[in-house]
Amino acid sequence: MIHAERYHDFSAGHRVVGHEGKCALLHGHNYRAHFKIRTEVGLGLDTVGRVIDFGTIKSTLCQWLEDNWDHRFLAWGHDPVMLALRSTTTEASGLIMQTSIVWVPFNPTAENMANYLLRVIGPKILPVEVELYEVFIEETRKCGVGAAL
Repeated sequence: MIHAERYHDFSAGHRVVGHEGKCALLHGHNYRAHFKIRTEVGLGLDTVGRVIDFGTIKSTLCQWLEDNWDHRFLAWGHDPVMLALRSTTTEASGLIMQTSIVWVPFNPTAENMANYLLRVIGPKILPVEVELYEVFIEETRKCGVGAAL
């Protein structure tokens, strides 16, 4: 199998609901997301001899991260702390919260972030002739997790 791979760095905050240590606190990371892409079985390389142009990965997956998660706070819709914060905002701070908090449908662990990018975002935004088959997210330079098909 031949695959293409590109990574993208982004910064985001989160809180891990139910964590037994410091990660239960509001905090953030400089993440690195690695994307591995292959062609659908039987389709092979494009006419130039590539799986996908690296610029296409940049303009789809990397740009999605920039537009949706970079410099945002990822909050789970069932997080009691974030829901309490949401209900106590003033009108002035409400605008800041609307633009900086992203309500995600999962507890924002690196594992769930990788899985969401792999199973939800990739299939929606990549060309149909390729498949995002693995996403690896580094939370720090020492710690990372992956999701794969």
